[in-house]
Amino acid sequence: MTFGAESDAETARHILDHYHEAGGQFIDTADVYSRGVAEEIVGSWLRSKRPERMVIATKGRFAMGPGPEDSGAGAGHLRKAVDDSLRRLGMDAIDLYQLHAWDPGVRIEETLETLDGLVSAGKIRFIGVSNYTGWQLERVVQVATREGWPPIVSVQPQYNLLARDIEFDLLPPCLEHGIGVLPWSPLGGGWLTGKYLADQRPSGLTRLGEDQNRGVEAYDLRNTVRTWRVIDTVQSAADSRHVPMSQVALNWLRRRPGVTSILLGCRTVEQLTENLAALSWSLDDDEMRSLTEASAPGIPAYPYGFLEHEAEVDIWKRLGTRVEPPLQS
Repeated sequence: MTFGAESDAETARHILDHYHEAGGQFIDTADVYSRGVAEEIVGSWLRSKRPERMVIATKGRFAMGPGPEDSGAGAGHLRKAVDDSLRRLGMDAIDLYQLHAWDPGVRIEETLETLDGLVSAGKIRFIGVSNYTGWQLERVVQVATREGWPPIVSVQPQYNLLARDIEFDLLPPCLEHGIGVLPWSPLGGGWLTGKYLADQRPSGLTRLGEDQNRGVEAYDLRNTVRTWRVIDTVQSAADSRHVPMSQVALNWLRRRPGVTSILLGCRTVEQLTENLAALSWSLDDDEMRSLTEASAPGIPAYPYGFLEHEAEVDIWKRLGTRVEPPLQS
């Protein structure tokens, strides 16, 4: 997502070079990232390097122009979006094509039938979704199964120590149907790296500080008691291991049920290097437990609290998580 915006083409190529040299095999982008420029950068790199065993994923759904078929999950836009992504990437087939979000204005049958046709035409190999709710995911799974269309193989949600709400409704169907989870924003927009302070508004040196209109609002929403409890716990684990906080957050996430890969939105080679170093070690069970407890989102009174206490349904059983009553923060 940073390519063509926060990272220019030259920096992006250095990032891709380093990632490939480190053994990386999965690149995720989207047509809307820098209005196609990110895909063009990835495509140019692929043509110059011709890497083996590289899985390329992209997404479509959001507006790429002002016309009626320049956005959405309808047949007209999806066919054009896939062809445009193939051209920018310089590929014959996209390994993983993901719906960037649910489209309430289009029947899901039209969307899935269109994707089925694109798979049959050899233009895409597998289908995923992003930013879906639990019921939306279950809906597409059921329709695809009923019609004999290609299955949904992956979901790309926001997921990190500060954003765990997908555990209530989205992760359960992923685990039920064997759908891979590809979290974005694993570091919470930089919060889990320790760059923000409780008594200091973000400056222009940080991502939130670059846009004061959006950044201040985002800072205020996340400036809570729970956030600082999580950050303190991450900092404690990082200090005891003499590693950056980012590696602690990434290691917690990669051990969560259903997570099959983590999307690193790095802006520099240095950030990528630091993040990839998280693969050289793992959190122990006590550290995982401490982080999981500190970041517990709390159970909403209804329906989850009701199901826990009245129907004796352990809603966290498959996630290996226990949480206390709802947090007040």
